[in-house]
Parts: sequence; C-alpha cells; structure tokens
Amino acid sequence: MTVHFRVAERSSGSYWHLALLRWSLVAIFIWFGIQKFTPYAAEAIAPLIAHSPFMSWLSVFGVGDEAKIVGTIELTTASALIIGSVNPTASALGAAMGCATFLLTTSFVLSTPGITQISPSGFPIISTLLEQFLIKDIALLAACLTLLLASLSPRPAAS
Repeated sequence: MTVHFRVAERSSGSYWHLALLRWSLVAIFIWFGIQKFTPYAAEAIAPLIAHSPFMSWLSVFGVGDEAKIVGTIELTTASALIIGSVNPTASALGAAMGCATFLLTTSFVLSTPGITQISPSGFPIISTLLEQFLIKDIALLAACLTLLLASLSPRPAAS
C-alpha cells in the first residue's frame, strides 16, 4: 500500500476545521521562532538544550547561535505549514516537522534537572513555571499529529 499526500483541510469528510489548527500552529511557530533570535529567549532555552540527549550537540554553536538554529527550524516549520495549506506534500511535511518539534520539547520535562518534582506518593508534580509552559506541548503535539494524519491518505496498491 502506498501513501499519497493531501492538504489536511481538503480531506474527504468535513475537515475544513483543521484550518483552525493549521493557522494557530503557524502563529505559534512564527511567534516562538522569532523570539529565538533574542538574547532573552536564547538564555532561557540554553539549559533545556544543554540537558537534552537529542539537542545538546547544538551547544558547539554557543548559546546565541544554537537558539538561532532552533528559531530557523521553527520558522521553516511555519513556512511548510503555510505552503501546506495549498500543497499536499508540504501539508504532511509541516505537520511532521511540528510533531518532531513538540516531541523534542516535551522530552525536556524528563531531561532537564529540577523541572519535575515527585510527590510523597511518587506521582510527578508540575512544580515549575517552565514545566507548566512545556506541558502544553502535549496538546500542540496532538494538533500536529492530527494535521499529519489528515495529510496522509493510503492508496490501495495497483493490481
């Protein structure tokens, strides 16, 4: 079975509302992508990157440049999502890039020391503002996954 791509909002059925997800994700990626070019945001994400098993290699570029790389990826994701509103391949690509981004940012909760505390009963406590900020990425991951799945359409193999 092969897979072909489609613009998520144009999937069969009533998927027009997925445009709300697409354009809210575009706004988020633009907003946060631009912020990564500021010293404030660069310093804020430096500890997250430093402790990430997936992103710590970026530290070779220094705090400012590692943030600019992340910002560039976020702005590229926004661009793919925008183009994806009319191009099926870009629809899937942008959604997949968003999924990757939010999988990485959600992993920061587990990899950055001092973010999560454990209650006396052993249950994790959302204890810091940073963790509260990162936990919303679970919903954003679900939004990107929804767009991705709507952008993929299995096509039966030709006989």
